[in-house]
Amino acid sequence: MLKSVNLTKKYGNFTALNELNLSVKEGDIFCLLGANGAGKSTTINLFLNFISPSAGSATINGLDVSKHDKETKQLLSYIPENLMLYPNLTGMENLDFFCGLGNKNYSKQELENLLLQSGLQADFMNRRVSSYSKGMRQKVGIALARAREAKVLLLDEPTSGLDPKASNEFSELLLEMKGNGVATLMATHDLFRAKETGTHIGIMKQGVLIEHFESDEVSFQDLEKMYLKHMHN
Repeated sequence: MLKSVNLTKKYGNFTALNELNLSVKEGDIFCLLGANGAGKSTTINLFLNFISPSAGSATINGLDVSKHDKETKQLLSYIPENLMLYPNLTGMENLDFFCGLGNKNYSKQELENLLLQSGLQADFMNRRVSSYSKGMRQKVGIALARAREAKVLLLDEPTSGLDPKASNEFSELLLEMKGNGVATLMATHDLFRAKETGTHIGIMKQGVLIEHFESDEVSFQDLEKMYLKHMHN
């Protein structure tokens, strides 16, 4: 579903991403680990076509995102670290509004079911989003991904700032979507979630993917040692 070939992004003499090669298949959760400035968010933004590559290509379902922006956007949902919702609208109203932008119309009952399936408590559905915790807002994002029937999820630090319970609930929702064949690429600092949730893990440093492997190939302790070794070198 997701593939990059020698994907590169430069800003003048600075290389934010250098010849990235990775693939994320249906049902994969590929977690990109790395410090700030490692190139994780740049990778996500290139797949979103928010920025243009200096070289190489990023494709979704075989379509180059630079050449097929509208078609590839129809296949994906994006949840950033701080999901922007309308604070004066309820969770239900936000979901209804954003579904309408994608030409998808759902009944009130269907919207409620989408939010329930995504873990939002029933008594919060009709409260303004301004009263939501970050975890609740992220659940609205998951509900929107379900509503859009997204085949691809792009996540940029989605669990940053979540308490352990909310982070665990978010991981469970990702695993559920994995079971439905959704391909997920997630940039994260959270080694534990990457190990527990991811099917594949990549470690990035200074714009380079320096390690990548299946998550069941390493223990959490070994992953932590490997990560710290690379960060200190």
